[in-house]
Amino acid sequence: MAGYHAVLVHFPIALLMTATLAILLRAVSDGPLAKAVDRALVPLLAVGLLAGVVAYGVGLLVWPWEAISSTPLGRNHMLLATWTLAYWALILVTRWIVGEAIWEGVTRWIMAGLAILGSALLGITGTLGGHLVGIYTEVSEALRFLGWEVYTTYYVPNFTLVVILIAAIILVAIGILGKRRLAA
Repeated sequence: MAGYHAVLVHFPIALLMTATLAILLRAVSDGPLAKAVDRALVPLLAVGLLAGVVAYGVGLLVWPWEAISSTPLGRNHMLLATWTLAYWALILVTRWIVGEAIWEGVTRWIMAGLAILGSALLGITGTLGGHLVGIYTEVSEALRFLGWEVYTTYYVPNFTLVVILIAAIILVAIGILGKRRLAA
């Protein structure tokens, strides 16, 4: 059964990475190709998210919660998988509700940044999952450099908290400035 999870996780990875490329293309272009790709973005995100939920569920069937949560690596993998699904769900809902207006002004760059961050979450989740089955990558070395030892740390490193705080402040400021420009 573990093989099913390993196979299934590659569908959301492929679909959400493709969505990232679609978002980046649309962020930098208003051309016909970018607009055509954008029309497929909501279904692409929806199918990617659904595939992620299925892979998540199968993962819970493969490894009992008592087993996966007994190590920091397992807890980190579950935590990142949950964050990643929630994050991509928010991107899907945002694009769906706002529609094509998301590509006007500075919000196109915010979407690009969000897509890149979502891809990073996806990559870290996959890296941690790989470590659980004995497949190691250089991503864990980058995480160690940033203060996160994947085998022993079960918390968000201070550096990461600072980055999240700074990003939140910047995003709020961009939102306030954007709202003022729209009101003017």
